[in-house]
Amino acid sequence: MIELSRHQLPAYMGWFPRATAGPTALAEHVLASSGRLWADRADRPRAIAVACAGHVLLRGNPDALDPTAMAPLSGRYVLAPDRFLPVLGSAFDRVVPWERMVYVRHEESAVPRPPLGVFVRRIAASDTGALTALDTDSAWIHASWGGPGGLAASGYAWGAFHKGRLLAVACTYFRGSRYEDIAVVTAPDHRRQQLALNCVVALSADVAARGRIASWTCSRYNRASRLLAWHAGFRLEREYVHYATGAAAPKGTTGMRVPV
Repeated sequence: MIELSRHQLPAYMGWFPRATAGPTALAEHVLASSGRLWADRADRPRAIAVACAGHVLLRGNPDALDPTAMAPLSGRYVLAPDRFLPVLGSAFDRVVPWERMVYVRHEESAVPRPPLGVFVRRIAASDTGALTALDTDSAWIHASWGGPGGLAASGYAWGAFHKGRLLAVACTYFRGSRYEDIAVVTAPDHRRQQLALNCVVALSADVAARGRIASWTCSRYNRASRLLAWHAGFRLEREYVHYATGAAAPKGTTGMRVPV
């Protein structure tokens, strides 16, 4: 596959779902924020992949894809119609299905007052340093905005602060025209204090004020995330499967077939 300019994406938006809940909002998010675009060829492509923060939406004709040229999609989570599974299986040394769940916020929810000295507010550009200081395992939270500076300046994040330290963050991860798919992290030493719930509820109210609907995506097996979504007023909308890709298969091999 060859990389196209992200600014060429508007010409191909008809290939991707629009106004849908969950990670399918990725293409709309890339249109307005950050991400990358690949195609099987530059002129009149037959297959298109749009990527952001390690996630990929793949659409078009899989027969147009050369498995040996799909290295740009390695080490990512690929969401694609089933017709792409054979070419994915040939292109990578492993392709692992992940069962996922999409929730949509339908109910208001009350939250307890934050602990003494903790303040929940919108994250501003001046908070870039606080986002940068998050531990390595939490750094993914700003990946869809191109880094801590992008998320801080976006106006699409809320945080719980104590003496300048950011203890929890909830943000719009993929911003669509109707839905905003949100994400949240909490500092490991401040979990079970309902800080994430406070941030999620504040962000969800902000999403509603923009005239959009908050959605939530997590693994079927992430019980903690599912419980947090429920307590924040989210209810199950649908389930889907995306595929974690490994390294590109060595030339001359057939890769690994997808276990489905």
